[in-house]
Amino acid sequence: MEVIKRDKTRQAYSREKIKQAIRKAFIAQGEAIDETLLTTITTAVETALPAIVSVEYIQDQVEKQLMAHGCYPQAKAYILYREEHARLRHAIEELAALAQDVRLIPLFKQIRRDFPDPLYSLSTLLAKYRTLIKEDMDRDYAYQMLIRACVELVSREAPKWEFIAARFLSWQIDQSVDARMEQLDIHCFYDKLRYLTNEGLYGAYILEHYTRAQIEELEAYLDPSRDQLFTYSGLDLLAQRYLIRDHAHHLLEKTQEMFMGIAMHLSMEETQKVRRAKELYDVLSTLKVTMATPTMSNARKPFHQMSSCFIDTVPDSLSGIYRSVDSFAQVSKFGGGMGLYFGKVRASGSDIRGYKEAAGGVIRWIRLVNDTAVAVDQLGVRSGAAAVYLDAWHRDLLEFLQLRTNNGDERMKAHDIFPAICYPDLFYKLAKENLHAPWYLMCPHEIEQVKGYCLEDFYGEEWEKRYLDCVQDERIRKRVLPIKEVIRLIIKSAVETGTPFAFNRDHVNRMNPNKHAGIIYCSNLCTEIAQNMSAMEELESETIEIDGEAIVIERHKAGDFVVCNLASLILPNIDTEDEEQLRQVIDITVRALDNVIDHNFYPIPYAKITNQRCRAIGLGTSGYHHWLVRHGIAFESEEHLQAVDRLYERINYHALQASCALAKEKGRYRFFAGSDYDNGDYFRLRGYESEEWQQLADEIHTYGLRNAYLLAIAPTSSTSIIAGTSAAVDPIMNKFFMEEKKGMMITRVAPDLSPQTFWLYKNAHLIDQSWVVRAAGIRQRHIDQAQSVNLYITNEFTFKGLLNLYIQAWENGVKTIYYVRSKSLEIEECESCSA
Repeated sequence: MEVIKRDKTRQAYSREKIKQAIRKAFIAQGEAIDETLLTTITTAVETALPAIVSVEYIQDQVEKQLMAHGCYPQAKAYILYREEHARLRHAIEELAALAQDVRLIPLFKQIRRDFPDPLYSLSTLLAKYRTLIKEDMDRDYAYQMLIRACVELVSREAPKWEFIAARFLSWQIDQSVDARMEQLDIHCFYDKLRYLTNEGLYGAYILEHYTRAQIEELEAYLDPSRDQLFTYSGLDLLAQRYLIRDHAHHLLEKTQEMFMGIAMHLSMEETQKVRRAKELYDVLSTLKVTMATPTMSNARKPFHQMSSCFIDTVPDSLSGIYRSVDSFAQVSKFGGGMGLYFGKVRASGSDIRGYKEAAGGVIRWIRLVNDTAVAVDQLGVRSGAAAVYLDAWHRDLLEFLQLRTNNGDERMKAHDIFPAICYPDLFYKLAKENLHAPWYLMCPHEIEQVKGYCLEDFYGEEWEKRYLDCVQDERIRKRVLPIKEVIRLIIKSAVETGTPFAFNRDHVNRMNPNKHAGIIYCSNLCTEIAQNMSAMEELESETIEIDGEAIVIERHKAGDFVVCNLASLILPNIDTEDEEQLRQVIDITVRALDNVIDHNFYPIPYAKITNQRCRAIGLGTSGYHHWLVRHGIAFESEEHLQAVDRLYERINYHALQASCALAKEKGRYRFFAGSDYDNGDYFRLRGYESEEWQQLADEIHTYGLRNAYLLAIAPTSSTSIIAGTSAAVDPIMNKFFMEEKKGMMITRVAPDLSPQTFWLYKNAHLIDQSWVVRAAGIRQRHIDQAQSVNLYITNEFTFKGLLNLYIQAWENGVKTIYYVRSKSLEIEECESCSA
């Protein structure tokens, strides 16, 4: 028997389809049909059917047989079902006609099947679409209005319209790329890669490392259905910033091709490169992992600068300062953010070569960094971004605290940089016990001249002993004021500007697993990186002669120019209860991040030296609040703290396990011997005492680790939008809000918002911030580096209330605090660290 469909095509008769239609008629009445009766009715329908029959005729017979067997309520439900589907068919036909493209009809039908809830009826879409179209519109405008209609239907009651909008955007992207490839006579992935390489849009290294057969195998592995995982906001962001375009801004790359291109780049020197590329493609394309913005943007391209953040120690010399500023300019040129430690630079009024009070202090040099950030604007895309760190005892601290505030001398301002303060334990002890205690501000250069050591080179009890010794030494000039006044200026700046960031240097160095090999002075632009640092040293230059020309060679000792490569686990998209899945995702991601180190383009040579010596990576997490809600856990609950303690311990365990496996395969990082990993202190300091942990500790002692640092939680501002989840470890800002995009207002809704999850979501500013701090402390035990932790305050916060949060964070072992987000303050996130 053949069935004539409504589009006049024919297909084989299916008895199961009739049975399913009858079952649905009973289900609509809240009943289940007896299988004997179902078979009887189906047989009776089939008896009345000719050899070639239309769909309408079959449906007529189903109606008749339902009534003939006394199933009147079910027959009525079936009639209503047919009428509704007829309306939907007419809606689909009219939508396709208005959009001027019948090729959309299969997509409309798929959406109808995937979103059966009446809230997402295509009749509703048609009604909205009619209000937006114009009589003389072209096809591109028709597509845009179709997307806009979906976007404008998004509400807290019907949030999935954003997924439907993404379906149309995905279709539009694919049509655009296919049309461009047709013009270029390109019909396969291999030929596309050849074209992109010849145009200077793809790195030649891809074709150098993969054969045509391997590329064809990887093309066959692409899964376009994974585009359905995107929200409109996520896919639009990805299309605008990450997909490859030609110089005329035509799209040349599809979403799944982008993921595969990244995977191919980061797997190209593996012994089983095709297998590894598939594994990485799987975790990227299913949105279980996002790589940092520079990696997603630049992997597979000729200038493949894939690292997110860099940190430099600014030395106390003219040439050294300018070298650091030049390094920042080079990093900024290629999209990296930077942290600059100014704690070694002499204070205002200090001596220069014996000339009294000749030094201008750190502020004038910070202004130079500020101007460089504005000048090196990445081809007009955006200004560079840098955080500048200063110790809480530096004599220029008071001026430093006014860099971004609205009062004071504008000539001493630097509004485009982000100030951060490095706090010793003593600062918090005094803040907690005696706000009237004196606090002494001194010049690091004078201390070195008088005492013969650099105070900033010590931490903990040794630092405190030397600080008090400097306080007692009358040869060292000091600015003295009550610690309460220092804190008042800090909090005033934090409330007004969101900064300074906080870096708790004693916690950081005490828990540094590589303390045997150096010290950590500061963090990066987004406060999640904590790695050994040292300034570059200028060596004697040399003049040589080549072809009769005098060539001057400047020589430098590289020091430790910190680089970090970031990625984030998308927690709600991973079954974190499935230990094997969690292990596999982490194993794949750690391998990919380790490969970033070897396949990276470095803007300056010092970065490459440090990165390959240290092999530091920063595996983080995103979707934290989303994950809690998905598991039915309120943010302000003990259950929250217990759950994340278990989760982050498991993440740390699998990350260490993965790095140890890489060490067996490829070798350990250079200075593993003597580290806390090697001698076992790492595990003792964190209370990892189980038999499972002890076995891993023994294995690490035997084989080493591939990476000196492993975990760091970055802000993930843009990549969390791509993944359709909440950012980093932050609570959501709003359950729903309006956002203007491309001239239209979009309703943005918290992920998975529903009547069941509505009350589990609580806006960040309404959450008791002590829960934010306590959770950060619990996570910190399992994170060898740091976290981008924000505090959310309202107008009700007092001086004492905010100070208590800082003290509580210190007491809970939190290493860094990122922004203080006042409710009225708008913060621009760092894109480069968006992992």
